[in-house]
Amino acid sequence: MDPIWAVGLMTGTVLDGNIDVALLKTDGQTVSQFGAYRLAPYDPSIRDLLVETLDAARTWNFDGPEPAIFAEAEEKLTRAQAEAVRMLVTDSGLALSDIGIVGFHGQSVLHRAPQPGRIGDTRQLGDGQLMADMLRVKVAYDFRTADIRAGGQGAPLSAIYHQALLRNLDLSGATAVLNLGGVANITWTDGEKLVAFDTGPANAPINDFVKARTGEDMDKGGKLARAGRVDEDRLTALLDHPYLKAPYPKSLDRFDFSETMADGCSLEDGAALLTAFTASAVGRGLDLLPKRPQKLIVCGGGRHNPAIMEALNQRAKVEALPAESVGWRGDAIEAECFALLAVRTLRGLPISFPTTTGVPHPMTGGRLTA
Repeated sequence: MDPIWAVGLMTGTVLDGNIDVALLKTDGQTVSQFGAYRLAPYDPSIRDLLVETLDAARTWNFDGPEPAIFAEAEEKLTRAQAEAVRMLVTDSGLALSDIGIVGFHGQSVLHRAPQPGRIGDTRQLGDGQLMADMLRVKVAYDFRTADIRAGGQGAPLSAIYHQALLRNLDLSGATAVLNLGGVANITWTDGEKLVAFDTGPANAPINDFVKARTGEDMDKGGKLARAGRVDEDRLTALLDHPYLKAPYPKSLDRFDFSETMADGCSLEDGAALLTAFTASAVGRGLDLLPKRPQKLIVCGGGRHNPAIMEALNQRAKVEALPAESVGWRGDAIEAECFALLAVRTLRGLPISFPTTTGVPHPMTGGRLTA
């Protein structure tokens, strides 16, 4: 199959106010060319609306009619993201007619993992048909629902793209990929078996803790965590959480581990505790893999936090390297992933697997617009 140009879009649960948008030329299995990438900032009013929408989603909790705010948020974020696609493509010297498909992840507002005797549920806001009508380009969207309906976790979906990147780096099983977004997820492959799961929280609890106490969006540069002291006894108690011991496949919602883990701590000590917990939970996840990797290639916003990167080395007992150190574009990887997943959806290739999301067999996912 010939490679085509695809655009991928991602906005994470950490709500940093940006749309990740990337161009990728791919046949759905390998990458032929990396195109342009950018962070396209939302209008602040849309970010504020999304914060309200996440609060409404937690109150709703899949019980009864969806909150009315969903429709308003869905339309506004779809229009904003469609415009981000248009600008990236035209600024790259391409026409929208050159684009084979857009991978539109949408905004996750609630994710509930399956439990024994109960399938999970998930909701991403994003109107794929509206985007397709605006751009006159085919759109793949709603990537997680089919997986959930089949009994899978619905996450993580990045494994097949991480595998494509690792193919040119190391397929021995000694190197794995760690994504640090709102939640942390790991991808491991030895060239034959592919494993992925959420290890625990990443930036979300730290950001929420700092935001509630300072008004700042994050612990910039890890300065607060580096100035704090970790309560080791409290950390040990937190690490007794049953999720960390559970076998994969497994997944998390952004709020399954929250800032309340640091209740009663000072600002610096709370940031230090949450940072140590994130890294230690990654270490527990590495212990579950078929072979414990010696090296982690770290993507996602968390790699910009030196305190997290240091804690991974110290507490997860692994060499943690930012994606850029191996020539990858760390901020672009999630958006690139959904470009590749869109092409796989277009061509009927599987995007989730028994060892990544727990579906009974490899399965396609995503809905295609007309």
